Amino acid sequence: MISDNKMIVWTDRLLCGIMIIDEQHKELVDLINQMSSGIAVDNIQRHDYLNIVAKKIIRSVKNHFATEEKIMFVTKFPEYAEHKEEHDNFARVVTESILDYQTGKRLSLSDFIRFFADWVLSHITSMDKKYFDFLKKPPFVKLA
Repeated sequence: MISDNKMIVWTDRLLCGIMIIDEQHKELVDLINQMSSGIAVDNIQRHDYLNIVAKKIIRSVKNHFATEEKIMFVTKFPEYAEHKEEHDNFARVVTESILDYQTGKRLSLSDFIRFFADWVLSHITSMDKKYFDFLKKPPFVKLA
């Protein structure tokens, strides 16, 4: 049985006011919670469950980053290149870690989940906040 304990509880302080981004951020938080819950079960069930969640994570991260980057590019956000580089580095680390896990290489799931959670929360509240604030200024006020 998978635990219902949540590693991260979604709060309004994580909202940016752009519906699609807020929904994607909530999905990432949910996937973190799913992965965290999945490490508490027996090895066989855990491996199968975490493989399913891992595929969702890779898909969600890539989709979310593409959405954010499109918004930043179209609005000419001045820190687009730096933000995209951070996305690229994170996506590479996550993908490599998940592939290592799927191919049987040793991976501390609790360390990976903690890294993933810390990065997502930090990124939303610091890096993403910069472009959220940018979009709240004219001429973008109506987008948020």
